Amino acid sequence: MAMISISSAQTQVRNQRPVLAARRAGRVMTFLVLVALASIVLAGMTGSVALSFSELWHALIELLQQQPTSLAASLLELRLGRALTGFVTGATLALSGVLMQALLRNPLADPYVLGVSGGASVGALSVILFAGAAWMIDVAAFAGAIGVALLLFGLAYRDFRGSGSSDGSATLLLLTGVIVAAGCGALITLMLSVAPDGRLRGMVFWLIGDLSSSQSRYLPWLIWLGALVFAMRQARAINVAAMHADNAGTLGVNIGRLRQSLFFCAALLTASAVSNAGSIGFVGLIMPHACRFAWGADHRLLIPAATLTGGSFLVLADTLARTVVAPQQLPVGVITALIGVPLFLLQLHQLRRR
Repeated sequence: MAMISISSAQTQVRNQRPVLAARRAGRVMTFLVLVALASIVLAGMTGSVALSFSELWHALIELLQQQPTSLAASLLELRLGRALTGFVTGATLALSGVLMQALLRNPLADPYVLGVSGGASVGALSVILFAGAAWMIDVAAFAGAIGVALLLFGLAYRDFRGSGSSDGSATLLLLTGVIVAAGCGALITLMLSVAPDGRLRGMVFWLIGDLSSSQSRYLPWLIWLGALVFAMRQARAINVAAMHADNAGTLGVNIGRLRQSLFFCAALLTASAVSNAGSIGFVGLIMPHACRFAWGADHRLLIPAATLTGGSFLVLADTLARTVVAPQQLPVGVITALIGVPLFLLQLHQLRRR
């Protein structure tokens, strides 16, 4: 009887674990959704001209009725568009960072490590250098990023097929990406060297990352949502590949196909984010680590948590960038770097103490 009762208790504990994990994930996601909404509300209220919550509410009603007649409604329209652009850019970078770290099995991987952002920068700066139209900058940046991604895939095709050890393939892929990024960096330096003074400031601001000239578009949202759905469907396979990299095939995971899909998904996300707001650093590196440190390495929770955290972080950073020295605005990439460096060092210190 004692043996039966012990076995029954163990079975109940095992059955309760998925329920407890689902409840915990639900609480975490509810909290992060509320944080995201609060960051957007704060961005709408904060600026050179502050808005109270009452003014914000009435301005929002005017916008929903498509009758923005008051100053508060006009301000909210500008701030809300910029905040939503910042959110989707941060969420895209954070999701790309999670996928890159899973692909390369490297904690230092971020959306820019394989040179995709370098291709976007070459395309965008080429248009700015030759005084192209504003819409051509985004198109050239996106095309440059996708072009470098295809080049990298062609150069490292064998590393995407899943042959050989996972760590060895990831190392070779990383080295190939670093070399491609170095080549793009040389082209960027060349263009900055020959650029006239009138265009140099705009080129530098684009490289740092700035949301002041970003426009609200539907395409970045579609890319982010599509990639998020794909990543959630692959979360179990990513978990298996992370824990059993060299034996993932025997556990039902096609490691070659998984690497290819993760690479192209991360490259598409990076191209979308960089063409939308320039090269904003540290979001794709810091946010996945922060969520992993807080809630664990299960990608079924890590992927949506990092996405929401990255979006909220960039909205708050951009709010700080446009208010800290108002009316002058700072590039948001400067704020993310100033916050990201000490935050990353703090995370490393906490890991060493564990």
